[in-house]
Amino acid sequence: MPESNESSAQEATPATSRRRFLLTGGALGLGAAGAAAAAAGIHAVAPTREPAAPGDRVPFYGEHQAGIATPEQDRLAFAAFDVTTTDRTALMALLGSWAAAASRMVNGQEIGSVETHPQAPPVDTGEAMGLGPARLTVTVGFGPTLFDDRFGIADRRPAALEPLPSLPADLLVPERSNGDLCVQACSDDPQVAFHVIRNFARIARGRAVMRWSQLGFGRTSSTSQAQATPRNLMGFKDGTNNIKREDLAAMDQHVWVGSETDQPWMVGGSYLVTRRIRMMIESWDADFLADQEAVIGRTKIVGAPLGAEAEFDTVDLAAMRDGQPVIPMDAHIRLAAPETNGGVRMLRRGYSFTDGTDPATGQLDAGLFFIAFQKNAHEQFVPVQRRLGQSDALNEYIKHVGSGLFAIPPGLSGPGDWYGKALFT
Repeated sequence: MPESNESSAQEATPATSRRRFLLTGGALGLGAAGAAAAAAGIHAVAPTREPAAPGDRVPFYGEHQAGIATPEQDRLAFAAFDVTTTDRTALMALLGSWAAAASRMVNGQEIGSVETHPQAPPVDTGEAMGLGPARLTVTVGFGPTLFDDRFGIADRRPAALEPLPSLPADLLVPERSNGDLCVQACSDDPQVAFHVIRNFARIARGRAVMRWSQLGFGRTSSTSQAQATPRNLMGFKDGTNNIKREDLAAMDQHVWVGSETDQPWMVGGSYLVTRRIRMMIESWDADFLADQEAVIGRTKIVGAPLGAEAEFDTVDLAAMRDGQPVIPMDAHIRLAAPETNGGVRMLRRGYSFTDGTDPATGQLDAGLFFIAFQKNAHEQFVPVQRRLGQSDALNEYIKHVGSGLFAIPPGLSGPGDWYGKALFT
């Protein structure tokens, strides 16, 4: 293994140490993460401690990126970046640096030494030291705008990565939407998840800048049969009928990109849709329980579909009582149900958020950061959201203010692989 940057930093003057740090995006080592990154002058760093215990660690390498089928963790740190460089090699080196950093962080290791020359910044910011990974996963994707004319990959943009159309009831804020790159960090420890975004931003200096970010708490879906259904900020169980990772047939049918794609580099990947959905919590809290249950289509305490007794009872959309549908025609679960949408399903991995108060109204700025993975957002997310945006009774209490679509490439095969390697090579 090449020598640590620590020794070279100690031999350099303070000025050259700082200059080297700024030029290499934090002096992070790539090891075998690609010739492009090596050409950028980045060298590997030695491990700082033993890897975390297996139960605290999610494997980094595999057919698919972790953070999709992984049992959903409790905390989220998400960020979108705009690439500022127009140098293809610099972008490749950035993606290699991110891969090298992620491969260490998911094992509970710093990305490099925290002990450097007194006049040089530490390679790792240090706030996650001693915390362990807490089932950390790092998932990276590419937005439609990355495939413009800057990097010679315009002809490799998948048809499924066409930008999302305008949808009914959208009130999107450009500063909270889209981006060239995205990073999703999930962990059971919020500081561990934040550590990823902070260090990725440092590594990206001179090549990419953060466009927007979102912290999330309290998962709003279960992605494994071993997980109980959580509640969202409206107090209702959320994601009862979500796809579970154990249902391999459903994952292949609805989530993982297969041979149907027009871009072979995306086989084994997925498409991520994010939506920042603000909840009008004060109005919701003033509504009667019966009205709340009619809006959602489930009982609040048990989570059962209206007219049923248990949470996982079949949603009977044909049930009638006194000449009226038991589940109202504009209830959220009716309009979102696969039966209403030609069998369309998505894998949801959303989180609750709160970002203080709205200075214009004094009301809470809180809600749901919606995350969904699917084979093709234009065939899955878009038709469902179009129906919800037109008719959902829940629209009285929510606003869609942020949005993003990203292609999530397949998993990394091992040391030497990096995010999007097949796309660029």
